Amino acid sequence: MSVAPPPTGRSRSTDRAGTTARAAEDGPTERTAGRVATPTDDTGGREGRRRRPTTTILVTAVLVVAAVYFLVPVYWVLVAATKSTDELFTTSGFWFSGSPQLFTNIGNVLTYDGGIFLRWLLNSLLYSGVGAVLATYLAAAAGYSLGMYQFKGNGLIHGVVLGGVLVPATATALPLFLLFSQVGLANTYWGVLIPSLVSPFGVFLCRIYSKAAVPVSVVEAARIDGAGELRIFHVLALRAMAPALVTVLLFQTIAIWNNYLLPLVMLADSRLYPATLGLTTWRGQVDRLPEFYQLTIGGVLVSVVPLVILMIVLQRFWRGGLTEGAVKA
Repeated sequence: MSVAPPPTGRSRSTDRAGTTARAAEDGPTERTAGRVATPTDDTGGREGRRRRPTTTILVTAVLVVAAVYFLVPVYWVLVAATKSTDELFTTSGFWFSGSPQLFTNIGNVLTYDGGIFLRWLLNSLLYSGVGAVLATYLAAAAGYSLGMYQFKGNGLIHGVVLGGVLVPATATALPLFLLFSQVGLANTYWGVLIPSLVSPFGVFLCRIYSKAAVPVSVVEAARIDGAGELRIFHVLALRAMAPALVTVLLFQTIAIWNNYLLPLVMLADSRLYPATLGLTTWRGQVDRLPEFYQLTIGGVLVSVVPLVILMIVLQRFWRGGLTEGAVKA
């Protein structure tokens, strides 16, 4: 009979090491499984799942109310623009009449008084288009300079810009008229266009965005490669600041397009009026000539179209800017 040799010390230690390794591998799995299966964790998960639909419903309800608040006036203008002057007061304001005449009304708006509304619309496009583009460029240059360069008085200038954001445009209309009257710019295109080139909010936004979106290392590398400051600004900074520039452009365009007090104070020639001031002039004649009701409503509908087109065109730039940096490389 053969007797198996007793295990050596090396074999026993190897077995204990293997057992310990298996226990180390199995232990956390068992503890993890036990922790996941605890009633407390499961209850917390169910509460989290119950809270999510409630939050979604509340947020959706708030957004629906906000959308209704902004879209109902646009819907009313669209419906009213399809009616005659008599139907405006004899039919429901939120439903179409039996004989819509939208294109007839728009044709009357565009041809009344030799097509004066078309001139007003072109004036608004000139004021808002040229003014918004130049104001955006100047705001980008000033904001980039304040955000990327450190110099004496930087904080003071930034404080002055913030103060300019708080000053309402109505407070500066009369001083601007007195100043422009002395230099002969009142009752001219320049009287409305030059004040539109200043955007304190645009400078403030571009300063913050340039510090966050324009890497200092990229700017320094461009300098090492021999690029000048203007080239760095136009080639690198403006591209990185595109979402902020789109925001400034849209805000400034809407502000200039809807500006009423400055053209009212600055302009006396009706041929220089923007659409807002011209429509107000028509609105002031409805008591004497009721047909101006329909002309005013049709003009309002036409004047909204360029802003809607601008909003649709610029949306893709916001989406692109919001997703930049969302995924870490």
